[in-house]
Amino acid sequence: MQEFVDFAAHLARASGELIMRYFRSDIAVESKADRSPVTIADRRAEECMRELIMKQYPDHGIIGEEFGAHNAEAEYQWVLDPIDGTKSFISGTFLFGTLIGLLRAGQPLVGAIHHPVTSHLLVGDGAEARLNGELARARDTQELGEAVLCYTDFIDVGKHQNGIAFQQLLGKTRFNRSWGDCHGYFLVATGYADIMVDPIMNLWDIVALVPIIKGAGGAITAWNGGEPLSGGGIIASNGILHDQVLRALNG
Repeated sequence: MQEFVDFAAHLARASGELIMRYFRSDIAVESKADRSPVTIADRRAEECMRELIMKQYPDHGIIGEEFGAHNAEAEYQWVLDPIDGTKSFISGTFLFGTLIGLLRAGQPLVGAIHHPVTSHLLVGDGAEARLNGELARARDTQELGEAVLCYTDFIDVGKHQNGIAFQQLLGKTRFNRSWGDCHGYFLVATGYADIMVDPIMNLWDIVALVPIIKGAGGAITAWNGGEPLSGGGIIASNGILHDQVLRALNG
């Protein structure tokens, strides 16, 4: 396990160095089929990680947001989102990050969130999570009224889930902020927020988060409470509040 944790960190640092060459620079922004933005930084960062994986672990598979699947039948699959939060990246904010996950036989094994601007590297293996080498833990907030809730896009909740229930949940928390994408999950795992929700997610958005949130002592499920990789949205929390959040969002 430690070998894979160390290699995920290596991928994060290599891709982060490349991404920072393009940060706050005059690069072209394209739109993908789903109208989400993409840049040369997304593509080159994924290419960098794919090359390193294929050199180190030629028998492993790769699933990447920008370039799809490689060696899809392999037992081990590296799942890559080179820039999670491209809208933040092109807007010059630091909230974007790189997501690196490793599946074994379809189950999340290792995950990493890397914030290149701040050099924060959070890695988890389901048993523990470490931020730049130091143990990270979710905090023990007991009541929704004391909780900090994060989300990525308010409008998307109404498009894909029960927007009214979500609005009601917001009113029950201490405060809420759109510190979204991978940064919201980073905040939950490091004890600075209590709840993070996304109403719609892809595989490359989810895999890295599972070992991190669980390793930090939190809980992560699908929006309906099912397994996080089962599809749809994601709810992550400090664990203590998870059932309350599920009930609030699902009735």
